[in-house]
Amino acid sequence: MVKKVALCSLMHFLVDGLCICCLYLMLSPYGKEEVLALFVTYNVLAFLTQPLTGHLADRLRTRHYLLIVSILLMVVAVSSTAAATLQPSPSWLSWLATVSLGIGNSLFHVWGGKETATQTGNDIRSLGVFVSTGAFGLAVGAVLFSWPLVCAIVIAYCALALCYIHLDTREKHPSPHVKAPAHTLPALAVVCAIAAIMAVVMMRSMSGKIFTLSVERSTSVVLLMGAVAMAGKMAGGFIARRIGIVWSAAVLVIAITLCYAMRSAGTAPIIAGLFLVNCTMPITLYLANVVLPGKEGLAFGLLAAALIPGYLLG
Repeated sequence: MVKKVALCSLMHFLVDGLCICCLYLMLSPYGKEEVLALFVTYNVLAFLTQPLTGHLADRLRTRHYLLIVSILLMVVAVSSTAAATLQPSPSWLSWLATVSLGIGNSLFHVWGGKETATQTGNDIRSLGVFVSTGAFGLAVGAVLFSWPLVCAIVIAYCALALCYIHLDTREKHPSPHVKAPAHTLPALAVVCAIAAIMAVVMMRSMSGKIFTLSVERSTSVVLLMGAVAMAGKMAGGFIARRIGIVWSAAVLVIAITLCYAMRSAGTAPIIAGLFLVNCTMPITLYLANVVLPGKEGLAFGLLAAALIPGYLLG
């Protein structure tokens, strides 16, 4: 299982890095104003479609089809981006690239979230590791975007995906997936619980952006924030596993509040606050999977959709 989680996490890094690379390559010739609609469209497709693609992941017997389609869409996106950057202004090629990136990103995320949860028995540490790498991928893609990097990412993504599928299909005794027990909670309770978790995710997303809005973006700062966010998401699962979810949540809320109150004192409270905010990510994902057993794709997608206000704010 360690190999599978590692492969999913590396692919998460690559997918998010590839998407931001392509968008920034289109940004260079067009300018911010012209590309704003493309960025908004990408984020809407990448995040708000995940409940739908997540539901699809839950229903498919062979979920690897989602990964394969994601690869194909990424190849289409890269080809369209290359052609679009030769145009003097955004064209249908730009929109094709943007839509392909958004849907391809959505398909990969629900596939990876579902795969990690089911293959590890909803292990909170593995969930944290999987979700963590995307933050650093975004940072790397945003500051180092280039065509050599795009080509390297596409090749690596295809290679790792093939490795994962080969590893999964050759197993004679694959790890048991999480069984969906009969729900003891009423439907209304489930809806309320998911809504509450989504509200926490939305507030976390917006608070994370608020912590860093006043920070001047240089190459080193962007990479540092990406690394801190990754470290926080990764550490959150291990902390929760060690001291328990209730204690983890209580400590994190208190610590985040203190960092927020001290954020004008310098860089240290901002960095600490960013780290602590991201520590809550695996906790909310774990709880969503508990509330929706057997529907890990939908759970992942719903929480991803709740991130959109924070991303649009950023």
